[in-house]
Amino acid sequence: MKCVFVQIRCAPGKTYQVADEIYNREIASELYSTSGEYDLLAKLYIPEDQDIGKFINDKLLDIPGINRSLTTMTFQAF
Repeated sequence: MKCVFVQIRCAPGKTYQVADEIYNREIASELYSTSGEYDLLAKLYIPEDQDIGKFINDKLLDIPGINRSLTTMTFQAF
């Protein structure tokens, strides 16, 4: 499994709806509300045989109310 973090900016007033849908899809191992430029931070584990961009595009970014995202790849845990 590949671990990635996705920061999500939501449309005004849509953060809780977006968070509920991410939770319902069971794609994030952890999901946090954050301050700053982005509203949510999701920790995803993506199967090794899946393309990361396609996985995120198909399973996360089609949720209504998401305006922007920033994906951070991980390489090694210390």
